[in-house]
Amino acid sequence: MVQARRSFQGILPLAAMPRLRGSLAATGGVVTFDLEFGKDDLGVPHIHLRADTSLPLTCQRTLEQFELPVHIDARLGLITQEAEEAGLPAGYEPLLTSDGALRLADVVEDELILALPVVPVKPGAPQAASVWTDKEETQAAAKPNPFAALAEMKAKRK
Repeated sequence: MVQARRSFQGILPLAAMPRLRGSLAATGGVVTFDLEFGKDDLGVPHIHLRADTSLPLTCQRTLEQFELPVHIDARLGLITQEAEEAGLPAGYEPLLTSDGALRLADVVEDELILALPVVPVKPGAPQAASVWTDKEETQAAAKPNPFAALAEMKAKRK
């Protein structure tokens, strides 16, 4: 596909992505994608991936469902060994293909998983109302330091 500079466009349902499904609040929705195989001026085989979707997530502050718009525009450098990663030009993410074969749906799913936020928060969600402090730290600050008297005695001797 690299030599022929093939390209693929399509639509995949989010429900067909088993690794992504566990992070979603609902499985409805689709992702539209465009994959272009080729070689750059340096001869590096790559895939140019563009994908657009809205991921249904659960806000970790309000526990409400919200849609996170995701736009992916990535260049994936195809490598067959991990040592080849260092030779990729800037702007390329490595994609390890040990046997030279890959499933296009898995490539799209991988990039969507990477686009997920660590902690999903709905835009405009209120900030946390409480400030969390360590109870022991607060109590220790309230107690007088037993060595303060020794410091005063030493200061008086000088």
